[in-house]
Amino acid sequence: MRRCAILLGIISLLFPLTAYAQAPTPEAARNHFKNALKKTDTGDLDGAIEDYTRAITLSSRFDGGKNVGTRSGNSFTANNDNASEGVTIIDPFTANAYSNRGLVRYKKGDNAGAIEDFNQAIRFRPGLAAAYLNRAAALRANGDLQGALKDLDRAIALKKDYFEAYSNRGSLHLDLGDAKSALTDLDRSIEINQRIPEPYYQRGYLHLATKDFDKALADFERAIELAPDMAWAHQGRGTTHMYKGKMLQAIDDFTRTIELNPEMPWAYFNRGLIWVFLGDEVKADKDFVACLKLKPDLKAEVGPRVEMARHLRRIGKPLL
Repeated sequence: MRRCAILLGIISLLFPLTAYAQAPTPEAARNHFKNALKKTDTGDLDGAIEDYTRAITLSSRFDGGKNVGTRSGNSFTANNDNASEGVTIIDPFTANAYSNRGLVRYKKGDNAGAIEDFNQAIRFRPGLAAAYLNRAAALRANGDLQGALKDLDRAIALKKDYFEAYSNRGSLHLDLGDAKSALTDLDRSIEINQRIPEPYYQRGYLHLATKDFDKALADFERAIELAPDMAWAHQGRGTTHMYKGKMLQAIDDFTRTIELNPEMPWAYFNRGLIWVFLGDEVKADKDFVACLKLKPDLKAEVGPRVEMARHLRRIGKPLL
């Protein structure tokens, strides 16, 4: 059975600090920041970007080129390539706004824009662990797995108990084929925080890959207990039930997966195989049509797997 892709864990937004040394952040900038948080929560991503941009603009000031290239207190003065003046960035507020705007751009699929914002956040606040976590997500989405790994290493170096970073690095190690490192990181993430579902379902897929079905089932059960509407956890549990020969329970989980996320092709594929095994090829055909509509490159796998399911049904052996 193919190992399913692992989704990234949720990356939390950063809230601004309420007090700063040296230059205070303008009230208007803080208000735009708060508005951006609310708009992100309600799905108004374009509005959130607009408010974060205003917060960044208002929390910066031009200083006429004085003290360019120096850092003092909570301010960072950077060179301006297009003019003689420098711009002083109020830190850490502006770094947080850049990091959050980058996260919103990542949610919109603008990985290049997100990476640029995370670069700015790290430039102005090199110790901001969340910016490395966020940038790793964007780099990974862009296919730069090694760059993402370096950022997650840095995030963990800055924050030893960063369970989100351990979870994401464990998932990334799975993509890189390093199951041992993946298990170490996922175990560590769970050790730090037992209330987060992502590392449980990620570890569940790792146990599936090593055919340790009892451990896989326990992890998927825990993930579903913590997040009942997590489609990936239901798919993982369904796959585990299928391996263990519990076909009706597997159908229930794949059906729930599809209800939660109708665009998961392997849920249709696996449920289709079970319908073939149970002798209901009409329902199986419907599932395979839905699967191939989402992922046409699975067509080459359907025929051989269907024949295998038919053969196992005839000889009375379980579908593995």
